[in-house]
Amino acid sequence: MTTTPTTPIVLDPTGARTHDEHLRLRAHGPAVRVDVLGVTAWSVTDPGLLKELLRSPQVSKDARAHWPGLAEAEGTWPLALWVTVNNMFTAFGADHRRLRRMIAPAFSARRVAALRDDITAIVTGLLDDLAALPAEDPVDLRESFAYPLPIAVICRLMGVPVEQARGFRGLVDGVFDTTLTAAESAANTAALYEALGDLIATRRTTPGDDMTSLLIATRDEEGDGGSLSEAELRDTLLLMISAGYETTVNVIDQAVAQTLAHPEQLARVRSGEAGWDDVVEETLRLEPAIKHLPLRFAVTDIELPDGQVIAAGEAILPSYAAANRHPGRHGDTADDFDVTRPDKEHLAFGHGVHFCLGAPLARLEVATALRMLFERFPRIELAVPAAELEPYGSLISNGHRSLPVRLRR
Repeated sequence: MTTTPTTPIVLDPTGARTHDEHLRLRAHGPAVRVDVLGVTAWSVTDPGLLKELLRSPQVSKDARAHWPGLAEAEGTWPLALWVTVNNMFTAFGADHRRLRRMIAPAFSARRVAALRDDITAIVTGLLDDLAALPAEDPVDLRESFAYPLPIAVICRLMGVPVEQARGFRGLVDGVFDTTLTAAESAANTAALYEALGDLIATRRTTPGDDMTSLLIATRDEEGDGGSLSEAELRDTLLLMISAGYETTVNVIDQAVAQTLAHPEQLARVRSGEAGWDDVVEETLRLEPAIKHLPLRFAVTDIELPDGQVIAAGEAILPSYAAANRHPGRHGDTADDFDVTRPDKEHLAFGHGVHFCLGAPLARLEVATALRMLFERFPRIELAVPAAELEPYGSLISNGHRSLPVRLRR
């Protein structure tokens, strides 16, 4: 029997004890009210219910149209950018379809396949750099491997010049940092928009064969009455650059950590019982890159299976990490890392019309990185016990502060 808390459960902005928190959320049924840095929302942790809501026309991502709480949150909530951007991430209905159609070509099967050789070359260069380091000294693999690969790939796809790419990293990190104050978050947003403005100016002057140049050309050819406004152009670049690398960093980080912490699973890969694609999918299930994703909004009253009602206008927080480990879906082994698990179904890339367009690219990057890393350094090991790896300070982003390993060539 589940109980309903009298007050919302306050989510820890530091993400210090993520899995304990998810157990607490699930103990209250398929959905429960939570406090997300001062904003009340319904955390949905049951995978069946979550999939139903993610594909329901009764649920919107357009805060301006469907969230009465936006006016108050916009000036005071540290995560306001997550619900106020003008791109397909927050679009609803026809607007979402219009924007998704414009971005989809960047992640077509042909374009992703064309990046395969680039990804291999980037990974080779990073591994060469690692091989040049002292063999027994600990190396932070998150900093020296998990970060630079996705940054290089997304910057190549988007046409971000090298000198501008360096500045984006810290600013995008700030978008995912839920320990910032509202003022700090606003300052980070202002700096990020300035950087995006510089990128747009650069590609308007010197266009190339990249998605940024294509979007700018579409915008400039069609003008103000066309299919893409200037604000949508800017915020679409923000979405593609930030989502395109921050999440992939976390998956590489978590996949390496889980594989090294479970040598019996690594042995299964090396024996051929499982493949690196299996490692990627089980990592996405067990430790998805995004734990909670702010926010969606009820367009109408929605009755839940336990009789509770999400009222029209209330916020909904998809809690992907808790849903992925739900024992009702994966049984008693839901918390185990098992690369041979027959059913690795997960919601790491979302579900429904907002399913992540970049999923095939992310999967390719992570699988390539893992295969080449473990081939190049077959004796690689964690430099600290797995239990001592510190979580990244965020209730959204799911990674580690660092990933110290010994390469042991």
